[in-house]
Amino acid sequence: MEAVIGLIIGIVIGAVISGGVLWLVSKLGLGLTVAGFGSAMIAGLLIGFVSNLVVAALPGPGAIGAIVHLVVAAAVIFLCAKLLKGLTVDGFAGALLAAVSIAVINYLIGFALVGVV
Repeated sequence: MEAVIGLIIGIVIGAVISGGVLWLVSKLGLGLTVAGFGSAMIAGLLIGFVSNLVVAALPGPGAIGAIVHLVVAAAVIFLCAKLLKGLTVDGFAGALLAAVSIAVINYLIGFALVGVV
C-alpha cells in the first residue's frame, strides 16, 4: 500500500513540475501555448508518459543520443498537441524549440535543486 501511495505522490509531483515548466515555456512564447495551468499539467503527464515509453528504446548518452532525444521529445509534443485541446504548437519547429526550452529549464531546475547535474 505504501508503494502505491508513493507512486501517486510521485505522479502528482511530476505533473506539477512538468505543468509548471510547460506553462513557463508557454509564457515565454517559444512555439508552445497552453490554455491554463490545468491543461499544462495534463499535457505534462501525457508528454512524460509517452516520452518515457519511447525513450527506453533510444540510444544512450552522448551527442547523438541527446539529439535523438530532443527530436523524439519534439515529436511527442507535436503529437500531444494534436490530442489535447488545451495545448497548441506552432508546427514541428515550434515543438522542437519548445523541447529545447523544456530541456534547458529542467536542467536549470535540477541544478538549482541538486547542485550537480
